[in-house]
Amino acid sequence: MGKRIYGLCVAVALSLAPRVDAQVKVAKPEENGMDPERLVRVDAVIDDAIRAGDIPGAVLSVVRRNEIVYLKAYGNKSVVPETEPMTVETMFDLASLSKCVGTTLSFMQLVEGGFVRLTDPVKRYIPGFKPWVDPETGEEVDIILRDLLTHASGLSDYYDADLFVRRFGTNLPDSLMRVIATEVERHFRPGSDFLYSCLNFITLQHILEKVTGERLCDYAEQHVFAPLGLKHTCYFPLKEDLRTPERHLDLLPLVAPTEVQADGTVLKGAVHDPLARLANGGNSGNAGVFSDAVDLSRICMMVMNQGSALKDKKLGFPEENTRILSRAAVRLMTTIPPKNAPSVGRALGWDVKSEHSGLRGDLFNPETTLMHTGYTGTSLVIDLDTHTAIVLLTNRVHPTDDGSVSRLRALISNIVAGSILY
Repeated sequence: MGKRIYGLCVAVALSLAPRVDAQVKVAKPEENGMDPERLVRVDAVIDDAIRAGDIPGAVLSVVRRNEIVYLKAYGNKSVVPETEPMTVETMFDLASLSKCVGTTLSFMQLVEGGFVRLTDPVKRYIPGFKPWVDPETGEEVDIILRDLLTHASGLSDYYDADLFVRRFGTNLPDSLMRVIATEVERHFRPGSDFLYSCLNFITLQHILEKVTGERLCDYAEQHVFAPLGLKHTCYFPLKEDLRTPERHLDLLPLVAPTEVQADGTVLKGAVHDPLARLANGGNSGNAGVFSDAVDLSRICMMVMNQGSALKDKKLGFPEENTRILSRAAVRLMTTIPPKNAPSVGRALGWDVKSEHSGLRGDLFNPETTLMHTGYTGTSLVIDLDTHTAIVLLTNRVHPTDDGSVSRLRALISNIVAGSILY
């Protein structure tokens, strides 16, 4: 169904001029050391991806230093059950981008606040959390917090959500944590290799919640999103949970839908990731954050400014500087831990040189570029050397999970990097 639907809508979609929020004032690329004629090439590659049926639409934001220099919406926000044009204020299910903008930023506050240490064993916070056992010698090696943040724990990549529901039911995060703690396989000695795992960040969620006494979704919104002045960034926990802020319901019309379900309904405001939705009720360490391109640009600026988001009336953010992390915490977060094996290639919560770093493209410096992707078609690239960031948001899983953005991400990175003049 998926790619045939796009063909009916694409001619209309590409003829629509992108709408920019009246509060957002975009700077000129040439005033920020970028060639606008080279930069505009991004339009063609995104339009090509829409014509090919890889995505129904996208929003792109390019950040240089402390300015958004390019912001544009392409194609459609939805094609099922009806066609709606994409706008720059569209909110997307970030999928695994939640790991870095929600869980990691929150967790780094615990590190700098003296609540946790990266070398703490997980069992300190989750009693009974199994170690890795050497199959030849029987040696036991504890998994530590650094292993979780860098995907060097050896935990299996996922746990089947349908199996979980059959065994336990829905919205039972404690049961999921028990499975991770006591049943999930440990594939290698912690720190010796890389295996990307959503279970690492679900475990970090439980540690944060035990230390703070707050749900991750509440902590991140209060201590990260709100101080930064983000307007369209939140989790959508289960509606029946009375602690869910009412403002979330007001944001739902902005959300791009994701995949059509077996019963014909379309996910919108309910996280796409099955474990996050079915086991954790939308409050999850591996997925669950929804956001838009401008808010994510603000987060990128904060990282490039070593923990401080500058006052920014042009973008509608607070008129005062806001620091959410110390310079030391950002330096730690963006550095590959030297005690991990070189094959890991991950900083804390962010990719640098792992096997998943293709979205960096060919031109950005591999030593200074952070990145992350989300399964739904979202991605961030941040080059700390040139102070350049790319926010690319697509809903490639709408209406069906058959779109592809891997090459598109790399092409856009190359165009943006190639447009930098100084």
